Amino acid sequence: MKARDWSRYLEEQSREHGKRLFTITELANVARTSIGNLNVELSRLRKYGIIERYGRGIYGLPGINSPEVLLSELDSHAYITGGSALFLHHLISQIPVQITAFTDRRHGKARIRMTPMGAFRFVSVRAPIYAPPADGIIAGAEQALCDFVYLSRRDGTDPNIQVSFRNLDRIIPRRISDFLNHYPGTVGRQIREELGLFESKFVEFA
Repeated sequence: MKARDWSRYLEEQSREHGKRLFTITELANVARTSIGNLNVELSRLRKYGIIERYGRGIYGLPGINSPEVLLSELDSHAYITGGSALFLHHLISQIPVQITAFTDRRHGKARIRMTPMGAFRFVSVRAPIYAPPADGIIAGAEQALCDFVYLSRRDGTDPNIQVSFRNLDRIIPRRISDFLNHYPGTVGRQIREELGLFESKFVEFA
């Protein structure tokens, strides 16, 4: 395929089907060529700015700036949570240096994936802590807060030192209380005592 044909194909897929990312196997099938030959072609297309490499074996139109779009290609079981989701919900002021994603898959040494959008950190957890949101791939505010404290304890860090919380009046105590049934009791105690959240209206935890 010529460069203009690739450009036309990628733009058509985005416009008509909403598909903006492709595996190298999908692109090889489109071009009816081997992956080895395609790699040479992709290097040329990247040089011309027609296509962008977003991860190992993942390519798409340049300018994709949504971590949610890329995440589903990196790991279809993963969802954004912890500090990354808290920032998206405007509950912390610091921009996280990594995009935190919980998954029930093991990434081994590749648990940190570097992409044009930044570093994705994949944290392997099991149910009931692993609980993909029903309405997307970004955890709600209450779940994200629980995951943030849980992960901080797992990493041996202090949540208060890592970030500055804000807009915490948006947190719904009943929802966070329901989520905390899925975590060790120390997570609830840290949210109540060390973070000093909801002292006047928070329910007691067992």
